[in-house]
Amino acid sequence: MVSADAAKQITVIGAGIIGVCSANYLLREGFDVEVIDPALPGSEAQCSYGNAGGICPGSCIPNAMPGLMKNIPKWLLDPEGPLFVRLSYLPQALPWLLRYLASARKERVVEIADAMRSLHRLTFDCYEPLVKEAGCEDLIARRGQLFVYEDPQGPEKSAFSLGLRRERGVNFQVLNKDELRQLEPALAPIYQRAVYLPDQGQAKNPGRLVASLAEHAARQGVRFIRARVEGFELGAHGPVAVLTDQGRRPVERVVLAAGAWSGALARKLGTDVPLDTERGYHVMVKGADVGLRIQTLSAERKFVASPMEEGLRLAGTVEIAGLEAPPNYARADILLRQGRQMFPQLHGGEVKRWMGHRPGTPDSIPVIDVSRRHPNVLFAFGHGHQGLIAGSVTGKLISELAAGRPTSIDLRPFRADRF
Repeated sequence: MVSADAAKQITVIGAGIIGVCSANYLLREGFDVEVIDPALPGSEAQCSYGNAGGICPGSCIPNAMPGLMKNIPKWLLDPEGPLFVRLSYLPQALPWLLRYLASARKERVVEIADAMRSLHRLTFDCYEPLVKEAGCEDLIARRGQLFVYEDPQGPEKSAFSLGLRRERGVNFQVLNKDELRQLEPALAPIYQRAVYLPDQGQAKNPGRLVASLAEHAARQGVRFIRARVEGFELGAHGPVAVLTDQGRRPVERVVLAAGAWSGALARKLGTDVPLDTERGYHVMVKGADVGLRIQTLSAERKFVASPMEEGLRLAGTVEIAGLEAPPNYARADILLRQGRQMFPQLHGGEVKRWMGHRPGTPDSIPVIDVSRRHPNVLFAFGHGHQGLIAGSVTGKLISELAAGRPTSIDLRPFRADRF
């Protein structure tokens, strides 16, 4: 752990939700903070921008679950399935995919669920001071979250995941068709059952949330540098400068929070973490008001419908194709078709398609750690689908690590050397 009397200057690489929350919490600890990213905070170039918006303290279900193997062939053969691997990228993705499959063992899933719950349960507590100071409390609503099933036996078939939630104290209610209609009448009659999690919430504009938190940090003295970090100049005890496309910048301490680009930068610092991009798509139907109040997830089709400031956002699917391949917006069109099945009244409105790079670890939990090789480097990346949920908590944890204080949760499950 870094001593509290160490240098107070710190450079955060990455201005997404993780980097911006880290900057705000480091500022609260008295650090002199700069943030380096080629993109504007909250802009479309960032993964945080396109998030479905869930802020869910009860999120504890890993992506890879027992029984995964039997579903993969069906998903891969289904053109509208939730998982797609580009064959040209398969040789590069295979080591990550094998680790992903290994994480679906029941005993490992239980450990991962514990770690996810420990991190996510504090999300509202850690966001509260940040959004209050930034004047954007209106962006976070606590209306709950719905998982809807077309199969009348859906909740029973999801008994294992519901058990994981129950064992970790997550509040939920199983609804029949009539109860679902009363709670969310906007949904199509194809849905027979639902699971309602009343303690979950949503950000109604994730991009504006990131931008607002960044603007507040800038007003308090955080410097935002538009540049792309390409490497490091190493000294006896770690990096003494970051090398960017805009030149060399001296550093005293570094937080690596560069999302899907963090893996390559971590390797340049001597730490090899299996990180790949779980490319996600969304469509925003601007101005659409289908009457939806609660963020709703299709349990079978694995997509999310979120009421947003601008309209209705339909998000989801995982595409394994790396950082360089161009977007395949047919994946976004699938979401639009599925959304129209969920909401028959969804017609018209300007449709905007988007693709972003989720930074995914094989076991669904991030790396939050101090580098074993360089004690002036902190890691904060790999949040995958849960970046918006864990952003505020990760920011606080990074500030605690940097200040040499005990952390709010046990960080052993999030070590960089766990793989």
